[in-house]
Amino acid sequence: MLTIDLNENKQLVITESAKVQTKQGQLLIKVLAAGVNRADLLQRQGNYPPPPGDSPTLGLEVCGEVVAVGEGADGKWQGQQVMALCAGGGYGEYVAVDQGHCLALPPNFSAEQGAGFCEVFLTAFDALRQYPGFGVDHTLLIHGGASGVGTAAIKLAKYFGAKVVATVGSEQKRQACLALGADTVINYRQSDWADTMRAEGLSADVVIDPVAGDYLNRDLKALAQDGKIVILALLGGRYCEQLDVARVLQKRASIIGSTLRNRSSEYKSALVKELQHRCEAGMLSGELTPVIDTVYPWEEVEQAHQRLAQNANIGKVILMHK
Repeated sequence: MLTIDLNENKQLVITESAKVQTKQGQLLIKVLAAGVNRADLLQRQGNYPPPPGDSPTLGLEVCGEVVAVGEGADGKWQGQQVMALCAGGGYGEYVAVDQGHCLALPPNFSAEQGAGFCEVFLTAFDALRQYPGFGVDHTLLIHGGASGVGTAAIKLAKYFGAKVVATVGSEQKRQACLALGADTVINYRQSDWADTMRAEGLSADVVIDPVAGDYLNRDLKALAQDGKIVILALLGGRYCEQLDVARVLQKRASIIGSTLRNRSSEYKSALVKELQHRCEAGMLSGELTPVIDTVYPWEEVEQAHQRLAQNANIGKVILMHK
């Protein structure tokens, strides 16, 4: 089969690889489309290696057809169109995925939407569920509101009845987040978002923060009592100088680090099941569909990575097979 792999210069090239084999409880998916994520860029740089035993090939989410059912997996999946969270290997013609990490493709979803759903919606959903009962009368602050995770978080929070404050870096992205239902959207290049929130009497019960670094102190300023800060990435750096621990105590704040990739298979399966239970109606109604920024042919993977690296996207970047 063909896969997109890295050569010795860390360039993306299409190569011939041995066809992947299913393990216990896995499904073999013929890939129609794959989502591109910032984690792929980090892995390409050598900064986000796959967990031991997982495929070294890039790609954390796909949409495709189940063409084989491994030993111990349910035969009901055979021939189904699915969207799936991968431990790796999504940039291939075929990928083997634990059956618990798959969702049947909703009839109103395109293949592109299926490929752009799992990684961002499961990540955002996992962050929101850190605050039990999150919904009506609560407020979410999401940094990078126009990103894949950001757009998913806005949609989920509004679906649960919460208010949303988002930060973005351009007027185009501000308008996009407002169109998705965000109540307040702050361009961080034009004003300090923490000061703006305080001036408008806003505080966040949950902060989803892919920036970290110096943002953490301002997250604490914007946090409501008993609020939770969920850190997803380190775009602003791994260190926060002079963390105001007094404010952590005053707010009774929880600071939570969260990555989905290195969770156990059982954790991911339970997460998929809970998301399906709570959100399937929204998926079928169209309220919880991913925002698709750009769809590239599989052969243009380099351009897809460049768009994400330039932070030019609003929503998901997708690779499509012929």
